[in-house]
Amino acid sequence: MLFDVGRPDAAGRVTARALLRALGWTPGLTLHVDVVAGAILITPAVDGAHAVGTREELPLPAAARHLCGIATGEPVLLAALPRQSRILVHPSHTITAVLADLHIRILGEPS
Repeated sequence: MLFDVGRPDAAGRVTARALLRALGWTPGLTLHVDVVAGAILITPAVDGAHAVGTREELPLPAAARHLCGIATGEPVLLAALPRQSRILVHPSHTITAVLADLHIRILGEPS
């Protein structure tokens, strides 16, 4: 698993050059974008409605951002799964909750 952090622009694009290169995804590759369990799942799809941008950015459609609570400029965690050729986009509030729980287990108190 590979990670990066990005911030969606006003059009919902997030730059992910290192992850895209690691997956072998090139500009123009068509993608399927779906919301699963509060995260955005991006997979290559011949009949995909979206595509990797010319500047190696991923599209995060407005409806998906809204369902996941992702705002323009808000950090998101991008997790690439090379063996499955997938990227999961996690909103910052999800990462905050996961880390808060982990910190309680490590420190014995809320962070």
